Amino acid sequence: MKRILCGLLLIAATAIAQEPASVSVIVPVVGSAVGPLDTRWKTDVELHNDLRTEMTVALSLPTAKDQPVILLTIPGGGVQRFTDVAGEAFGLDNVLSPLVIQTLGHRSVRVIANAYAVQGSTITKPQPIPITDTSSFFPQRTIPNIAYTSSRRTNVGLINLGETEAVLTMALRSPTGETVGATRSVLPANTMWHLAVQLIFPGMENGDNYSILVETGMHDTFVYASVIDNTTNEAQFIAPLVGVH
Repeated sequence: MKRILCGLLLIAATAIAQEPASVSVIVPVVGSAVGPLDTRWKTDVELHNDLRTEMTVALSLPTAKDQPVILLTIPGGGVQRFTDVAGEAFGLDNVLSPLVIQTLGHRSVRVIANAYAVQGSTITKPQPIPITDTSSFFPQRTIPNIAYTSSRRTNVGLINLGETEAVLTMALRSPTGETVGATRSVLPANTMWHLAVQLIFPGMENGDNYSILVETGMHDTFVYASVIDNTTNEAQFIAPLVGVH
């Protein structure tokens, strides 16, 4: 995936004799997908060029079919907005994938991403999705505030953008810190799993304020969770905390 993006950026910068520097960030999950009760989840993305000079940017969906990539140029001070980025930018439907944004140069464009649900004429409040530097790596990450009750459900995202399989060891912890479940998952290269938490931990009992400790020695791995209100479909995106908590 990295080689493909670097190749595209080199084409855009043929006047440069050596391979140009680039900076990559990731929106952990974007897409256009149907959930319960015909609810469609979408993601809006804005790219802000805060410099006075233009920026060349490559966008990719590395775990989608054919790993689509688009290349664009944003003028100095310009903004590129995508409403439903999977549909508007890539022309895709019923897809979930991380969105990788690679910027030619030493500074990334500023990225704003929001997810929301559409059910008929009702649109939920946009939920901000934190942006992650793809070069960051932490062997231990904790996903807090996991819920599995009659009123709230949780989906967990496990991502491996590496070129080899990644082993993730996960422990489910109760609100009091006790380990109440454990599992080991092997993610193939360039893979994203977006799963209900009870599928990862089948013995999980109903409750709030669980946490998941994720350990791995593999770089290019990312995790997140999304807690959803079953009545309103309002979602809360949960970014991982670094280290053991």
